[in-house]
Amino acid sequence: MHHLSFMRRFTTAVAVTSAAAAMVFAGPAVADPAPQTIDVASAIEQLRASMKDNPGALAALDKLTANGTVDVALPAQPYQIPATSDIGQNGGGPGVYGSGIALDVDGFRFGFFGGPGTISPNQAGAKLEVMWLNLSSGQSGTAVLAEHQDVAVDTTIRTASMNTGGGLIVAAVFGNLWHRWPVPVSEAHPDGFAYQLGTIQQPSFGAVTR
Repeated sequence: MHHLSFMRRFTTAVAVTSAAAAMVFAGPAVADPAPQTIDVASAIEQLRASMKDNPGALAALDKLTANGTVDVALPAQPYQIPATSDIGQNGGGPGVYGSGIALDVDGFRFGFFGGPGTISPNQAGAKLEVMWLNLSSGQSGTAVLAEHQDVAVDTTIRTASMNTGGGLIVAAVFGNLWHRWPVPVSEAHPDGFAYQLGTIQQPSFGAVTR
């Protein structure tokens, strides 16, 4: 019974988030009332200070374009700056890859939406991470995105439920992620799937509110 309840809520959350994620690539959305804004450069420098002992996170921050401002996303909360990767969204070469998101499904979670094919349930050899900073409290941390259900409706990979505190939070998703799609069973594809590893070149960065 709990599983069915979770899936109903998850399906709704993904449908809303998917629509909002599309707006990330279509251009700035108009919110009513006017959305809050943050200074990207300042937020990234604060993240950099909080991640001073994490070389991987610092290297990811070095790849972000840190200027201008972004509108803070409202209920669906996709990150305002999408990720780029070596395989892009269609698996055909470098380009826009997908967007980090914030989900409120059985607790607050960071996630990632996008990429070619579907997300593989087996992420051995890959590691997708999020670094985050609560600008309201100064609390910060990192987490691995590893939760994904092997069902068609699950188009994201997520962290476990997290306690980030309330307020304005900036976050960036970086690392790599296995995707898969069905192909005819063959010697090269004994399980009926082809696999491709996407490596993020520029992290997805955004501000979300709790």
